[in-house]
Amino acid sequence: MRMHRFEPIPWLAHARDQAWNCPMPATDALAFHRHLDGYVPTPLTDLPEVASRLGVGRVLAKDESTRLGLGAFKGLGASWAVRMAVSDHHGSAPLTVVAATDGNHGRAVARFARKLGHRATVYIPRGVHPIAVQNILGEGADLVRVDGTYDDAVAAACGAAEAAGAVLVQDTAWDGYEDIPAAIIDGYDTLFREIDDQLNDVSAAGPALTVVPTGVGSLLHAALIHYRSDRLHAGTALVSVEPDTAACVQASLAEGTPVTVDTGTTIMAGLNCGTPSSTAWPFIINGLDAATTVSDAAATAAAHTLASYGVDAGPCGAASLASLEAILTGREHPERRQHLRLTPDSTVVLLVTEGSSSNPVPSS
Repeated sequence: MRMHRFEPIPWLAHARDQAWNCPMPATDALAFHRHLDGYVPTPLTDLPEVASRLGVGRVLAKDESTRLGLGAFKGLGASWAVRMAVSDHHGSAPLTVVAATDGNHGRAVARFARKLGHRATVYIPRGVHPIAVQNILGEGADLVRVDGTYDDAVAAACGAAEAAGAVLVQDTAWDGYEDIPAAIIDGYDTLFREIDDQLNDVSAAGPALTVVPTGVGSLLHAALIHYRSDRLHAGTALVSVEPDTAACVQASLAEGTPVTVDTGTTIMAGLNCGTPSSTAWPFIINGLDAATTVSDAAATAAAHTLASYGVDAGPCGAASLASLEAILTGREHPERRQHLRLTPDSTVVLLVTEGSSSNPVPSS
């Protein structure tokens, strides 16, 4: 995949084929999650003043800060993928499970590897918050620091796993490595099925818009599968949001082909990714309505707004509200509303993907 120089912009509309759809997601993961210790559906919190100010019917925040005691949605994908990855192991010696992470994925992989009696080695790039590092170490994982980007950490983890005969559990796909990322995406569908149940009293057709914080695109991939595989949900618009220092999905959408971008430093560490997942890309190009970017300052302000509603958002999770604020305000907001088919009665869901316990928000 070639390196691409790209200047991120706050809003990039995409004219998707409204008739495009895809196969339904697998359903085994939800039953598995329901039997995990500590599993409960995470709350969908109403933000009425935000909805009134932005001119829509309801804005609801899917708050992942309490997910499985891990503080982020990543536990849904990691738990299912680790189970699938080690299911054929019948030896007495424990396996080593390897992952690269900018925080939450590595902690979740380490947690569920340990619960199944296996070891974990986690590779981290520069810029991972010290609290996230301690969370990973607290799960009993061995930690390897990589003096480079997230993409560099993925490459190091992949090479180390291959050399040692270990099990790689990574949440991004490339040619020849698709099965485990697919299991992670299947795991994430639990989140969207919870939203369906929680919205039954609002709209059987689902939200008019869902805003998805996006790194390599695995959660976005899961959202696209969920909403583009069911005629009932075909009208839901999907918008990605990335840091303005790491907009690989927006750059790829602008080019019409997957590209790798240089990444900078951001407090949205979990979204600081330079290359989109290869398996996510066909779904992105066919099913996404718009790609947005936000600044660290905007994510910080949004996190403080969410905190006023009792939603404990880290910077990555708050990015969804920061994106919505930018979409629905400013000189060109009528055109953006029209593109997303939003009305004064529309319901918007924001995926608040992490809590501040895994990635604290600056005080100002």
